Amino acid sequence: MNVPPTRLTRRQLIRSGAWIAGGASVAAAAGTVGYEWQHPQALTEASPRPAAATPPSDSDDFIKLRSLPDLRPPKLTVVHSRGHTPPSPNRLLFFSPGAYHTTRPSQDGLMAADPHGRIVWFSPKPQADHVPFDLQVQSYQGSPVLTWWEGRVTDGTGSGMGYIADASYQVIKTIQAGNGLTVDLHELNLTPSGSALITAYRTAEADLSPLGGPRRGQVYACQAQEVDIASGKLLFSWDSLAHVPIAETYNTLPTGPQTAPFDYFHMNSVALAADGNLLISSRNTWTIYKVSRTTGDIMWRLGGKQSDFEIGPGARFYWQHDVRALSEDKMTIFDDGASPAEELQSRGLLLELDLSRKLARLVRAYENPAQLLADNQGSVQVLPDGQVFVGWGNQPYFSQFTPDGELVLDGRFPRDIFSYRAFSFPWTGRPGGAPEAAVEANSTGGATVYVSWNGATEVHHWVVLTGDEPTSLERVAEAHWAGLETVVTVCRPGKYLAVVALDAARHALGRSAVLEVPA
Repeated sequence: MNVPPTRLTRRQLIRSGAWIAGGASVAAAAGTVGYEWQHPQALTEASPRPAAATPPSDSDDFIKLRSLPDLRPPKLTVVHSRGHTPPSPNRLLFFSPGAYHTTRPSQDGLMAADPHGRIVWFSPKPQADHVPFDLQVQSYQGSPVLTWWEGRVTDGTGSGMGYIADASYQVIKTIQAGNGLTVDLHELNLTPSGSALITAYRTAEADLSPLGGPRRGQVYACQAQEVDIASGKLLFSWDSLAHVPIAETYNTLPTGPQTAPFDYFHMNSVALAADGNLLISSRNTWTIYKVSRTTGDIMWRLGGKQSDFEIGPGARFYWQHDVRALSEDKMTIFDDGASPAEELQSRGLLLELDLSRKLARLVRAYENPAQLLADNQGSVQVLPDGQVFVGWGNQPYFSQFTPDGELVLDGRFPRDIFSYRAFSFPWTGRPGGAPEAAVEANSTGGATVYVSWNGATEVHHWVVLTGDEPTSLERVAEAHWAGLETVVTVCRPGKYLAVVALDAARHALGRSAVLEVPA
């Protein structure tokens, strides 16, 4: 069933003259250099729209760490709305920040931060030509683990592997694709049965003449695979070209000679449906496919040119990402709305499906007041208390909303930095090794101590010990944990110094090496 849109698209508004250039410039500026955050209730028709800030210098955008000099993570800016309690400090925010399409200096990597934007863990990419994507917390063999994808990115697809790490940040499993392919960047989804749902891309020959191309053209055929994590055995494989004709695409062939395979489908998420079958998202057909996990048959289509559902007002989506089932009849979708633009702004969607009448209804749309429009990527996560955490794709922003759509947390990376997806999870990290410290003499005759323990989530206080003998140190200063690196000033240090990490109950967690205090 192909149902016409029930809301005006951006193109229609532009053609009708209703799209004001000033509004477009505000959205573009907000997506480029940030905006002055306002509580959404303050954003009325009479209120001025968020204004672009002066772009900061590169040195303002990254953190320099004296105790961890090899790390240069990007800064985070996080604000909370008045009248709302900040999220639980036991929940951390997870990102894979990178500047993948700019020559601007950056250190791509994996990041966990607390709800105030203080970085807890940062791991830079290990190879210059590799980038990490999709850091999140999942469960493997009954324990929480970190998972992510890492590899090379070309033409919007990836060639790499999936990784699983334990609470000490040590990789315990790697995941590879079957059928001679490599794992694509778009999905690494662990199942309760000990398998992983992944995406993979292969090049195939196809007739592109219905789209004005050659009869023997090259296309990307997308595969959804299920792989047993323990053994690496391929359990299931579904190929888009075997089930979805190229005519369903909304992508257009480039003009001129074909230099890369045509991406007619672009699979960007694979998730379990409530009944154990699969939900597959195709960005370039604007469609969600429910696929039988036993036969591979398409059970229904939602959206696109051949939708089996009538789509209600506000429920239509374009170029979507990150489809997740909440129940048999509810799902979340990140509706990019671009590129090219079909909507005024990107949205996190909560949809309800009437499976008997084949109707799709919008329950709630989660929108940022800066009217962010993401060309690609993005995520929507419903938290246990019903709040919703949204990552805005290639826009450098993330937001948290109440169930009824009120914005309660808003954050951003520096300009040109973005995270494929963004999440909020509880996590306890216990890295191996000892805390790292550095000490400098200051102008008052004392010392400034810099201390960190990358990834240790239970540190509550730092205690500085000094003395004239390395084996006889006494406590002289103390400070609350203040992020990836905490700075402590010591007025009268001895010749030697060490730092001890304490938890909230003041139990010692770890101790740095003994350092000599510079004269």
